[in-house]
Amino acid sequence: MLSLIKLPRVFRVHQVPPAFQEDSIISGYRHPRSSATDCVLSLFQLTNETLNVWTHFLPTWYFLWKLLTVVLMQDVWRDAYTWPLLVYLLSCCVYPLASSCAHTFSSMSMRARHLCFFFDYGALSLYSLGSAITYSAYVMPDAWVKGPFHMCYVPMAIFNTTLCTAMACYSRLGLPFLRYNHDITKRFPECQRPTLGKVLRVSAFAYPYLFDNIPLFYRIFLCVGEGCTVNEANSLHVYHTLLAFLTGFLFATHLPERLAPGRFDYIGHSHQLFHVCGIIGTHFQMQAIEVDMKLRRAWLQAHAPAITFGGTVGATMLCVFLSLGIIYLFSRPLFCGPAPRTVLGKENGGARRCCSH
Repeated sequence: MLSLIKLPRVFRVHQVPPAFQEDSIISGYRHPRSSATDCVLSLFQLTNETLNVWTHFLPTWYFLWKLLTVVLMQDVWRDAYTWPLLVYLLSCCVYPLASSCAHTFSSMSMRARHLCFFFDYGALSLYSLGSAITYSAYVMPDAWVKGPFHMCYVPMAIFNTTLCTAMACYSRLGLPFLRYNHDITKRFPECQRPTLGKVLRVSAFAYPYLFDNIPLFYRIFLCVGEGCTVNEANSLHVYHTLLAFLTGFLFATHLPERLAPGRFDYIGHSHQLFHVCGIIGTHFQMQAIEVDMKLRRAWLQAHAPAITFGGTVGATMLCVFLSLGIIYLFSRPLFCGPAPRTVLGKENGGARRCCSH
């Protein structure tokens, strides 16, 4: 069937605008003005984005299955103890789905590219909140339960989610309310200062992760003696932590393609490995949370603060609303002025690269 369909042409790095270029990726680019149909068809040919999509789209269905098993097999409507897990699993479904959609449709135009990754960043921030809500409910070490840090932990996570969504969006376009130069190819910091944009983006992902895991780091690496919560989940938490740091390392360093530009354009570049490590890390995190939830239920229900709708589902809905507002604010300049020009470059090899994810 696919042999009867004309698949879209792919291009080399010097043939696409700087905003679409990736560090050390030489070939496999899609047309920067692809139609939605072309974007979908490109998933069935080898481009430098194909595996970026599938490494997140397929795990979405696994996480959705996990979510449905909780909804169908546990009394989530009356058992408040399951609400944090429900929120977390929902965020685990949203972030890979948003990422796969962003990578699929980001080649439609420069405007679409920015908008797609705004939603991707918002979904990642929501996932960090889902992790914090479950850590507060199930993972917090015994010694910290009902302590000052525990009581302000979720409110701080809500603030971090909002801040980091804004920071990640800012890393692409700068402040949305500045009325200068509607040509977003010339705005700060995406192409004018790509290194700073990359630093801001890495910080927007790393900071909420580090904050969320403060109680976990203390529990598995620092705590000794009574109140340390030693159980079968600890080894799973260690696996998740190691994979999380590997994920961040791959995202920040662009290895291995930086060592051999052009060799990993289609298979094995850092963004694909980043996706795979992130998904496997989420799987181990999910297993660890489920073990903690089961083994600690009696103790937590006797000693921990009561789980409330406002602290779980309510907090999630608030962050969704705030993140959508931030995305709207940063998206307005994309639609207020003339559409950004997105044209194929000449085959002169002189285009400056600009990291866009």
